[in-house]
Amino acid sequence: SLAIGHQYSSLGTQPNLCGSIPGLVPKQLRFCRNYLEIMPSVAEGVKIGIQECQHQFRGRRWNCTTVNDSLAIFGPVLDKATRESAFVHAIASAGVAFVVTRSCAEGSVNICGCDTRHKGSPGEGWKWGGCSEDVEFGTMVSREFADARENRPDARSAMNRHNNEAGRTSIIELMHLKCKCHGLSGSCEVKTCWWSQPDFRVIGDYLKDKYDSASEMVVEKHRESRGWVETLRPKYNFFKAPTEKDLVYYENSPNFCEPNPETGSFGTRDRICNVTSHGIDGCDLLCCGRGHNTRTEKRKEKCHCIFHWCCYVRCQECIRVYDVHTCK
Repeated sequence: SLAIGHQYSSLGTQPNLCGSIPGLVPKQLRFCRNYLEIMPSVAEGVKIGIQECQHQFRGRRWNCTTVNDSLAIFGPVLDKATRESAFVHAIASAGVAFVVTRSCAEGSVNICGCDTRHKGSPGEGWKWGGCSEDVEFGTMVSREFADARENRPDARSAMNRHNNEAGRTSIIELMHLKCKCHGLSGSCEVKTCWWSQPDFRVIGDYLKDKYDSASEMVVEKHRESRGWVETLRPKYNFFKAPTEKDLVYYENSPNFCEPNPETGSFGTRDRICNVTSHGIDGCDLLCCGRGHNTRTEKRKEKCHCIFHWCCYVRCQECIRVYDVHTCK
């Protein structure tokens, strides 16, 4: 499912779109054919989810690197039920819900629109107006598409469904009122408000916090009428049990220090590190104790800028020298 955003940036322009996407399970194929109009938004949602993952992990040993020419766009990294897998599923599912919701509000698709169902009474000094974003429709699309392949009675499907839903729930948690003032000379005599999603960066920050506090689980097997079913329970009873908002995992992550094709680790050699930081992006931790190299780099930059009335800025071009630190 993740490959749809990585490889198909022009979805909707192909006459035989659904049949041309490799890796779709039958339920996703039916969904694609029934909702062909919103498939470009689904693809864009996965794409911004991957981009946000790369932003959030840019200074960590695993930096959400993608692999070209492969349906498994993160390589073997997602094969294990780790924190990283939990985050990727959550951010991608959130991305799909986010872009579909926004496309509906912008009028980019015809099968959905503004949300007129859950407004409530207006507050003092404002009234309902604009276009409230229909996050329920967006999360429904994400749930139907992203969860379609998670129908096995095993622990990994249970984990993926939980983390997919946690990603979608993050949007609902972060919905807020957005308002616009109306009146003479910019006064705010009348204010109209509508429900809006936050910037996707806010969702990324929120889910990154959930990654840092993800709950470790253990797998339990139960005998049911349909056969053996695997479920998850918290590994440590003295910690608070995870809610639907939290991320869960049940396998430990590799340290990502050295290249390992089995785990999908690219290692951290030649990665730029922050020599002044004591965090994970610092040269000590990011370089896994191997040390770092330093080189100087010249960069052209605008400098000595002067504002001229009216109305332009004129700058000179300066050469500045920077130290660049990379892991050994």
